[in-house]
Amino acid sequence: MTYPITGECQCGGVRYQLLSAPLMVVACHCKACQKLSTSAFSITAVVRADSVKFEGEMAEWRRLSDSGNVNGAKFCPTCGNRIYHFNPDEPDKIKLKPSTLSDTRLIQPTAHVWVSEKQEWFQIPEGVAVYDKQP
Repeated sequence: MTYPITGECQCGGVRYQLLSAPLMVVACHCKACQKLSTSAFSITAVVRADSVKFEGEMAEWRRLSDSGNVNGAKFCPTCGNRIYHFNPDEPDKIKLKPSTLSDTRLIQPTAHVWVSEKQEWFQIPEGVAVYDKQP
């Protein structure tokens, strides 16, 4: 893949550039991510915070996650599209929602987490790391 890759929310009010490859791509099967994605799991690309340049206004929401960490979310206040999640205790990394990228080929999870809560019908592909909860 060639970087930078551009991304934006559904309405275009938030735009960004991903300057380098993610550190990892993870599929999370926890119940909160199922609610977020309205699907069986949510995909996250863990990236260095300094590898993304954002434009546009974002709103913020926070909750305590099952792992005990604070899970913050940045999203477009107009269309509601999530752009990324973050843990304030780990300011060097963010959890980008890669379906907002213009080139989504990087959405190939190398790990599946919280599989203890996954939908039974979903089969995890062979060759990826699997964790019952958060590693």
